[in-house]
Amino acid sequence: MLRFTELDQSYPAKRPAKERRKDFDEIYAPFNPKAGADQAARCSQCGVPFCQSGCPLHNDIPDWLMLAAEGRMEEAWERSSATSTMPEICGRICPQDRLCEGSCVIEQSGHGAVTIGAVETHITETAWKEGWIQPIRVKRETGFSVGVVGAGPAGLAAAERLREQGHSVTIYDRHDRAGGLLIYGIPNFKLDKSVVERRTQRLQKSGVAFQLNTELGRDVSLEELRERHDAVFLAIGTYKARALTCPGAGSDGLIPALDYLTASNRRGFGETIADEARLQAKGRKVVVIGGGDTAMDCVRTAIRQGAASVTCLYRRDRENMPGSLREVTHAEEEGVVFEWLSAPLALKGDATTLSGVRVQRMGLGAPDRDGRRQPIVLEGAETDLDGDLVIAALGYEAEDVDAACGGGGPVLTPRGTVRVTERCRTSIPGVYAGGDIVRGASLVVWAIKDGQDAAATIHADLMARAESAQTRELEPAE
Repeated sequence: MLRFTELDQSYPAKRPAKERRKDFDEIYAPFNPKAGADQAARCSQCGVPFCQSGCPLHNDIPDWLMLAAEGRMEEAWERSSATSTMPEICGRICPQDRLCEGSCVIEQSGHGAVTIGAVETHITETAWKEGWIQPIRVKRETGFSVGVVGAGPAGLAAAERLREQGHSVTIYDRHDRAGGLLIYGIPNFKLDKSVVERRTQRLQKSGVAFQLNTELGRDVSLEELRERHDAVFLAIGTYKARALTCPGAGSDGLIPALDYLTASNRRGFGETIADEARLQAKGRKVVVIGGGDTAMDCVRTAIRQGAASVTCLYRRDRENMPGSLREVTHAEEEGVVFEWLSAPLALKGDATTLSGVRVQRMGLGAPDRDGRRQPIVLEGAETDLDGDLVIAALGYEAEDVDAACGGGGPVLTPRGTVRVTERCRTSIPGVYAGGDIVRGASLVVWAIKDGQDAAATIHADLMARAESAQTRELEPAE
């Protein structure tokens, strides 16, 4: 360990931008065993591991880095998977530059952070290759049944932990494939779909049942689920696109980001897209409005579809954007043009098609409560930008949870998200919630944390119920 003074920071080999623009394959090659061990050995094993506190899952990062550096890969995988149900997924898509790697002591000292995400992926990919990851073997069935609504990261994480404890688990999801945004929202070049599918297949082999094409409020009610199961976990995510509010925003030519990304991902599965002409960027001048990771997914997808040009509008500057700076770098390498300090003033065109965006130039004011400087309008600073495919990537909000629950749903927050205690319990006994439907649109790693936390609470409550029932049975009759 402590080799950061003799070994430079190194990420896995990245495919040249000219090559990766042509396909949707992942852009990084895997670490070979020596490179993975060398990069893990750069860890300083500091007494206070800020990388661990910077990780929402509080992964035991220094421990599995040490084990990987020593070649003890199976032990490294065991330690990594003890705190995360999807380490190879987090290793690929977490914004490590804002989380664990951004908190790394070596990064702060100027030596460049340990490449934690890449090593994390390397460890778990080795585990899959060596056959260490097998279906869950349950030691004892509890006899309790849990219904999980939503097959995204929160739901899948909860299902895995609940099944490990011996509970019967059924996952319900509105889509025809399990995975939620991991399948339909994130492009293959960041997360190949086979990586997600082998996780869901493992759960199926472990006895977890999947009931797909089943939507809460349409095909099944919350009351029915409560009658069917001993506990219900709501992990339904946030899928309602935030609306763009400017003249022209009502045009059918404005495409919501999730519609665009879902169409692209379905195309990757070989499906025929009903609205192909509207949702295809080939040969078109694309403008994406937004500065988060979803916006980066859209611009990089448009590049691969053969767009004539791709421009990203964001109202703040590079340093104050919410998305991963690493993703911005990838996009710039691939030919995306960023118009910083720019906001849409109006969309040009008619009710069905758009021809461009009138752009309002912005400045930066005082920081907001999150520390990012607030955008301010520069009066008179306007310009026009051509674009015949305009995509709004402004984030997501909660759908109408109360309507989905038939009017008898849990108490909500003013934002329309589900209100929970710190242990994921809702206002309805036996009903729990976590992930984006509680937090609002957030990172996959936070959804995984909520799913694991909810599973722990559900298990504790069910075991307390069993113990209480057993106690009543043993009490002498009066």
